[in-house]
Amino acid sequence: MQGNSSANNNSPSIMELAEVLDGEGMIGFTRLFVEDIRKGLAAVNVKLMPWLENIGSKKWNGALFLGMGGSAAGGDFIVSLSENHGSLPVKTIRDYSIPSWWNKSWLVIATSHSGNTEETLYSCEKALKAGATVIVISTGGELSGFCDLYPNCHLIPSIGGQPPRTAFGHIFSRQLALMRIIGGLPQPFEGEDEAMLQRLQQAVDGFDILEEPEGDIVQLAMAMVERPISIIGPTELSPALTRFKNQLNENSARFARTGTVPEMNHNESVAWGGVGVTQDPLAEQHLILLLAWQGIHSRVSDRMDWMVAHFSTDFAWRIDGEGKSLLEALLYLCILMDWISISLALLHGKDPAAIEPIIALKEFLSSKK
Repeated sequence: MQGNSSANNNSPSIMELAEVLDGEGMIGFTRLFVEDIRKGLAAVNVKLMPWLENIGSKKWNGALFLGMGGSAAGGDFIVSLSENHGSLPVKTIRDYSIPSWWNKSWLVIATSHSGNTEETLYSCEKALKAGATVIVISTGGELSGFCDLYPNCHLIPSIGGQPPRTAFGHIFSRQLALMRIIGGLPQPFEGEDEAMLQRLQQAVDGFDILEEPEGDIVQLAMAMVERPISIIGPTELSPALTRFKNQLNENSARFARTGTVPEMNHNESVAWGGVGVTQDPLAEQHLILLLAWQGIHSRVSDRMDWMVAHFSTDFAWRIDGEGKSLLEALLYLCILMDWISISLALLHGKDPAAIEPIIALKEFLSSKK
């Protein structure tokens, strides 16, 4: 990964910006990403939660993940892992309802970091009233209270005290551990998880913007400041594309578009132009991030190489999710995107934790009840 711009000597450094703007400790939460995963995986086991033995012994036809925003992101990652090497169909629902085709043979996992996410409360209660077995992953709130009201509703407690998008490690690790217990995803070999987590910790440390204030992460963020942002990658990395976009939206207050290969080659490629056709007027201004990993299909890799050669913009980076599995590649990209989005927020003079429009909308909706 290479940077294309350098800092203005008169501008405050990323360290100075972090000291002034990072009032809620987003950098600190990012540094704890791997440890959050390690603790979450250990927290979900039959000894601590005896009811898991019964859940794990049942034959489920699928898993339905209910959630919104950062609380739903883990479900997307589970979907991709399941499609790659799982044994159950998985679907993420971000809405007030559940699919009409759903039945009790599908396990429901309702996730809300706060426990008070309106859409998740509606869809979860609808499922419970229809006789669903529901696993709640939450720090408390009304959603956790369902476990006292319905015998088929069980709680996997998560860790609070931080914004939901920084709690991805806590949330996803619990979802992953649960899917392994019910047989939807394979159990790892002995020592496999820990070896992966140690490699991921090296990535967290290596990308730390306060340890490397003039490194590639900050240089890339500087190149993003005045350019439209596009994130492109293969279908199996689509949850990373979505989470990257969402982190840029919330942390950095920036729009970002996403595209998956090969699907985008059948439509969006025309708008990028570069081969004798009229292109979108903003195509040349875009900064493009192409996400990849070692398991990418060879033809998809060929398509991405062709796209880089024909893009009309001069600002395109290919970023490979390092690791020995799709899981590790996805988590590696999570670490990278968190550092990039925080860096971009600071360069824009924004507190990366600030989400006033979301808070204002929730207050408006509360007034309409």
